Amino acid sequence: MVKHSNELKRGRQSSADGLASPDPNSGVGHDPAKRGAIGLFSAINIVIASMIGAGVYTTSGFALADLGSPILVLLAWGISGFLALCGAVSYGGLAQRFSESGGEYLFLARSIHPAAGYIAGFVSLLAGFTGAIAFAALTFEAYLMGMVATGEDTSPLPAGVIASLTIIVAWLMHGFRVRAGTRFQDLLVVLKLAMLLAFLAFAGMSLGRPWEGMATAGQRPEGWMVIPALAVSLTWISLSYCGFNAAIYITEETQHGGKTVRDALIIGTLIVTTLYLLLNAVFVLAPPASEVVGKEDVAAVAARYVGGAKLETLLRYVILLSLATSVLSMMMTGPRVYAKMAEDGVLPGWFKFDAELPGRGVFAQGVLAVAVVSIATLRQLLSYLGLTLSLCAALTVAAIFVLKRRGEPVEVIGYPWTPLAFVIGTLAIVLTAGTQRPIELAVAAATLAVGWFAYQFSHPNRPHLGNESPRPRDQDA
Repeated sequence: MVKHSNELKRGRQSSADGLASPDPNSGVGHDPAKRGAIGLFSAINIVIASMIGAGVYTTSGFALADLGSPILVLLAWGISGFLALCGAVSYGGLAQRFSESGGEYLFLARSIHPAAGYIAGFVSLLAGFTGAIAFAALTFEAYLMGMVATGEDTSPLPAGVIASLTIIVAWLMHGFRVRAGTRFQDLLVVLKLAMLLAFLAFAGMSLGRPWEGMATAGQRPEGWMVIPALAVSLTWISLSYCGFNAAIYITEETQHGGKTVRDALIIGTLIVTTLYLLLNAVFVLAPPASEVVGKEDVAAVAARYVGGAKLETLLRYVILLSLATSVLSMMMTGPRVYAKMAEDGVLPGWFKFDAELPGRGVFAQGVLAVAVVSIATLRQLLSYLGLTLSLCAALTVAAIFVLKRRGEPVEVIGYPWTPLAFVIGTLAIVLTAGTQRPIELAVAAATLAVGWFAYQFSHPNRPHLGNESPRPRDQDA
């Protein structure tokens, strides 16, 4: 009773300061009726679908150009995977503490300040989902047209039409019923993993053919210069791991809430990290370095070297499937953030859940993504996304230390080392990237500043987040 009384006092005090933190595994707006639509298997697939996109098939060529050594390239992929796993463990602890959908917006608004949450939600709206969905859809269109094009006429359709249709299909899959969309997505993810495993098996059987990556490797940076070169490569590689947190956006709709999300984040990240290391071992070790260094289609070049045109075609189909599932996954998770912001009164109520799912939010997400597809400058804006999203992720994990300092229960495996490793590692990558790309860093800072001003503008209608009294713990979580 004394402990419960103290928790109530802390909850009321936090509410007065605008920093309220609802009781673990409960939370504002929690609706038990929403539980059970998404199980662990589907949650893991959402993580995998969000992580495996275009990045893994394109990044290592550039990393090899910077680092010279295939071993250093694989080391960079391993370091990024370790940081992603630390992030998955940390986010899993926050998902158990706050069992609502809403992602970084929810975690920061409840833990640090509503302004921090609003800025994170604003970044998600502009960059994290809308820009990423449009980019994946445009890349899907480019790969598809590259496979079917004949002669000089590459496409009978205007640019952006196929990308827009891809987004519309994703909206139709997730805009009406959760189960229908997740089952279709589960099927695509399983098919994608099966095709990747088939590619790896074929590459393994071809080991009798000389793998020339090491023998033909270029010169690696000398002495301490290898450190900044490695850090720059990490800025690109880390983008391929960004989806490790995908399941936090559907916490309310998962069976057993935060526990399922935590397990999905960890298992999904481990699966993807293993796949990334195996795939990139083929990409940078099999073909001669001269054929892949600095190439954006490093995966296709390696597949052609290992198994000829047929294996290259297979891998291109895998890339198309990866991009399609990325669009599907982000179309599902993004509107959950906006729905939570609408519940808190910082976005119009139109974005709230409608019956089983935020159908109108999914529609709005689709409209925004199609609008971005029509803007030809999207590709020039992508380089700043990693900086912006990494800053939000580091700030989110840092919220764990704020909660712990206030004496609130947050169960994080390996605390304090896992969240500390993620925060320090991520900030080191961001700072290094900022020194090399000051313009992109300035644009990322401007995005955060616009989010702050938008928050101030919404102040008259903004409620105090977390005023609600703590609710009983979710026994399933």
